[in-house]
Amino acid sequence: MGVHECPAWLWLLLSLLSLPLGLPVPGAPPRLICDSRVLERYLLEAKEAENVTMGCSESCSLNENITVPDTKVNFYAWKRMEVGQQAVEVWQGLALLSEAVLRGQAVLANSSQPFEPLQLHMDKAISGLRSITTLLRALGAQQEAISLPDAASAAPLRTITADTFCKLFRVYSNFLRGKLKLYTGEACRRRDR
Repeated sequence: MGVHECPAWLWLLLSLLSLPLGLPVPGAPPRLICDSRVLERYLLEAKEAENVTMGCSESCSLNENITVPDTKVNFYAWKRMEVGQQAVEVWQGLALLSEAVLRGQAVLANSSQPFEPLQLHMDKAISGLRSITTLLRALGAQQEAISLPDAASAAPLRTITADTFCKLFRVYSNFLRGKLKLYTGEACRRRDR
């Protein structure tokens, strides 16, 4: 079986194995993120984490405000944006969200009485964000964001704060369902042309 004949699930497994290095997977099919089932899996995990944290009270407080990306999308403005501008917004949001989830994990680790199911969902979120980052690199999203002539002068990312794990997971879920899904949809359509 040649390199180009490997099934998509094998590429996903290989990309997950290379995540600790933070490296793109050479030869990984850029189309993997274009398969709606891949993104849906991460969306389902994020929604499940949000649902689990809705039921807990004090043990799900972050005890601090963590900055996260604002997930509201002005669809009219989004559709008028160049794909490179969309890529910049997605990369900035993904980076900030990753920092926020890592901060949430640190808060959880320092908690005197951590809510046990929360640790599993934090680990899944971190793994999911790393996988999404790798898949976006394979799609060329990072290159689009970097090659945008005025990327450095792009509008600053709008942010909000999360003070509970529930809100953190809601932002994660909304980001995947909103800006990330819109961006990958457009980027995948362009690749089909």
